[in-house]
Amino acid sequence: MKNKLKVYRAMYDLSQEKLANLVGVSRQTINYIEKGKYTPSVVLALKLSKVFECSVEDIFFLEEDELKEVISISKGSE
Repeated sequence: MKNKLKVYRAMYDLSQEKLANLVGVSRQTINYIEKGKYTPSVVLALKLSKVFECSVEDIFFLEEDELKEVISISKGSE
């Protein structure tokens, strides 16, 4: 899963530490999310979207190959 967390953080002039404190996680967690090494829980994704006053989908999105996989799986279950 890709994300624009670093972009949103820069737009709001927030350090990783400050954002982490706002949503109740460690700075390392924010760092790992930004690098794509960690996929946040739904609760954490919702908290982040609240901080930035946007939808979860504005911050997090699937890559093209991930979308194709989801579409392929859903068509197979029809």
